[in-house]
Amino acid sequence: MGTVITMFEIVLKGTKRMLLVPILLSSFPLCTAQAPSPQATDQPAAPAAKPGAPVVPHRYRPQAVSKRAREYYAFIWGVDSLSVKTVESGEIIRFSYRVLDAKKAAALNDKKNEPSLIDPQAGVKLVVPSLEKVGKLRQSSTPETGKAYWMAFSNKGRYVKPGHRVNVVIGNFRADGLIVQ
Repeated sequence: MGTVITMFEIVLKGTKRMLLVPILLSSFPLCTAQAPSPQATDQPAAPAAKPGAPVVPHRYRPQAVSKRAREYYAFIWGVDSLSVKTVESGEIIRFSYRVLDAKKAAALNDKKNEPSLIDPQAGVKLVVPSLEKVGKLRQSSTPETGKAYWMAFSNKGRYVKPGHRVNVVIGNFRADGLIVQ
């Protein structure tokens, strides 16, 4: 590196040298540091991403539901394992949960409570569609402890996308900030 500076000192004189040397030196590669390989780190390898999806390092992926929120939903509403996923090429958003306490979770399966999924980022409110021969695309039977339940929201136009934070409202139940997978 000393030879590079002396070569430029000969060509440039005075204050111009002080201004141009850092610019000229920045064009020369001084070191060739490489990122550590995935095998060298202690973190597990990230799962394969969908084509066209941005690759996010594992440590920066947001949690679906925080620990405190999981405790709240388990204690107050008797549910856990809340998840929101796109299915059917993004035309349907599926909200699922597991029942821990059937009495507390009864409000989520009550037919009188109309569920809605709100996406503030997209500015939409999705509802559970009702089909002629099938009925509402949700489970409304009496909940049983240990079983998983789901409901499907119509996402016609694909406004809600993976990565969006959504709110699910079913009667008095409200789950805020769930990340669409």
